[in-house]
Amino acid sequence: MFKGSIPAVITPFDGNEVDYDSLSKVLKYLIDNGSHGLVPCGTTGESPTLSHDEHKKIIEETIRIADKKVPVIAGTGSNNTLEAIEYTKHAEKSGANAALIVTPYYNKPTQSGLYEHFKKISDETNIPIIIYNIPGRSIVDMSIETMIELSKVKNIIGVKDATNDLFRPLLTRKKMQNDFCYLSGEDGTALAYLAQGGHGCISVTANVAPRLCADMHSAWQECNISKAQKINLKLSSLHHALFIESSPGPVKYAASLLGLCKQDTRLPLSEINNNTKKIVENCLKELQLI
Repeated sequence: MFKGSIPAVITPFDGNEVDYDSLSKVLKYLIDNGSHGLVPCGTTGESPTLSHDEHKKIIEETIRIADKKVPVIAGTGSNNTLEAIEYTKHAEKSGANAALIVTPYYNKPTQSGLYEHFKKISDETNIPIIIYNIPGRSIVDMSIETMIELSKVKNIIGVKDATNDLFRPLLTRKKMQNDFCYLSGEDGTALAYLAQGGHGCISVTANVAPRLCADMHSAWQECNISKAQKINLKLSSLHHALFIESSPGPVKYAASLLGLCKQDTRLPLSEINNNTKKIVENCLKELQLI
């Protein structure tokens, strides 16, 4: 079972090239500051703009640097089922602990199409699969009924839920097998998601505040609710600031202020505006991160 604070790792760029030295620095920072897992090549890692070779090398480097200190959940999603199978097979062969697979964006499949997409990937692999449901960016929403049917498939073991619907985990758990893994994909409501039966959060904020995020989850796991609430309140402004503009623009700028990497993103994402930069900087100062 995956749990706790699991950063959705940014992909550092230097101009238009992947900066592998900075990637190593980012990963070590996240591990050294208590993160409970890593997700490379998710959409926060700008996976739609990575070449096949870049995608695979980033997964391999993350597994190598993690060195089994923390689990690696490789982002292997695509709106092309065959491409998702290729990435998932590669992650499995490379030694990833699980694969995170986003619902296909743009194609706008029906519930039947979603089921067949994930079922086909499962049929072709043995690695544990976590479904990533994020209707705000993929324009499709996997229904609870489809999720329940997919939970019966041999290696589909959990969901990253970025619907921001806090009633959904209760409705799903009511009908689902007990060992299904529930991970939030929304930093701002992650603690509330835990209270609804969640196990952790695949987090954007944890890229730049990994210790605080990890401490919040650890406090929850230790039933220190008051401590978890205090940390959550402390992080709230940063959670909000990192989504004023399209992610990962703000979080990459925050990482640059920490000296972890450059703020560079790949088109069609562009540099965030100066007002957003100031808000992000003030949040980091408030948390004494810079």
